[in-house]
Amino acid sequence: MVFLKKTITLILAALLVMSLLPIQAGAVGEGPNYNGNETIKNERLTSYEDLVKQLERADSRSENIELEVIGQSVQGRDLHLVKFGNNPENPTILFLTQQHGNEALVTEGALNVIRTLSGNSRQVRELAEEVNVFFVPRLNPDGAAGDVNFDISDHVGGGQATRTNANGVDLNRDHVDRNEPETYALHTNVLQKYDIDYLVDFHHQGARSAVDDRYVSGSILYPTNAQVDAGVVEMSKQLGAVMYDAVEARGFGHLGKYNGGDALTISRNGLAYEYGIATLLFEMRGMTDHTNPNQVLGQKSNGYLIQQAVISMEAAIDAIADRSINTTDASFWDTLPVQYFKGE
Repeated sequence: MVFLKKTITLILAALLVMSLLPIQAGAVGEGPNYNGNETIKNERLTSYEDLVKQLERADSRSENIELEVIGQSVQGRDLHLVKFGNNPENPTILFLTQQHGNEALVTEGALNVIRTLSGNSRQVRELAEEVNVFFVPRLNPDGAAGDVNFDISDHVGGGQATRTNANGVDLNRDHVDRNEPETYALHTNVLQKYDIDYLVDFHHQGARSAVDDRYVSGSILYPTNAQVDAGVVEMSKQLGAVMYDAVEARGFGHLGKYNGGDALTISRNGLAYEYGIATLLFEMRGMTDHTNPNQVLGQKSNGYLIQQAVISMEAAIDAIADRSINTTDASFWDTLPVQYFKGE
């Protein structure tokens, strides 16, 4: 059974209406960089207050969705877990977004998927019988709001958002020590509480990464630490294959292989090793704010990057629900080119 394929056309059509800006035909490949002349306005993104309202609305309108507060950020903002389905007999996928506060469009994509799953169509009801879909949308709300305990006025956008949490700590390097309240909450109240089979850790990378002399729309990578179980690595590669194929099939995506490290402090490696979760890193192109203009994209890229997030999430959910992920051919990894920095 392929539940989401019946509704994917309607989902994507709705996304085009709800996206922050229309999709730009030239946004991929030699698409827009910041170059000091594009608008960066975080008020066009979902604020923390609006995010909470959207999550509460989804919870209230659907019996299949449950909203939990799993902890608080350094500055006291609630951290949320959204659960669609909670049958321990079913496989579970967790989408994690915004460990880094200036990586926002993946959260916009997650909100669109949550909105779809809060509906009451027959397809959604059937989906809830086959798979559990969890979201931790915006693990770093303080960094996303630029509400931190240090000066970030040197950022391209004036400090509207920043990578680290309010204490200046990179949350994606805190998965062993868990000194920060955000990573502590994720591990204690999600990863140790629920049986997670798959996890996609969504991020944004710089705007100048390329493959075949074209800027990529994103990059992906499975766990590369040698201590991770081989079966978990293979499941991770299959998850990557499902999401890669879905993006490529749309014709506008151009993905490369991320050149990432092996440290267990990184969620892609550490969570796969400690919990036996199949993990995939998915890096979208460009950030909303940064000290380096090479990292930033203007708002013209918002539409296609949000759509890329939605397409890949929907594909993963679908493949896990109908169990086709178990027979997915992951050999494309053997020839997927590693991205490189394309200077001007």
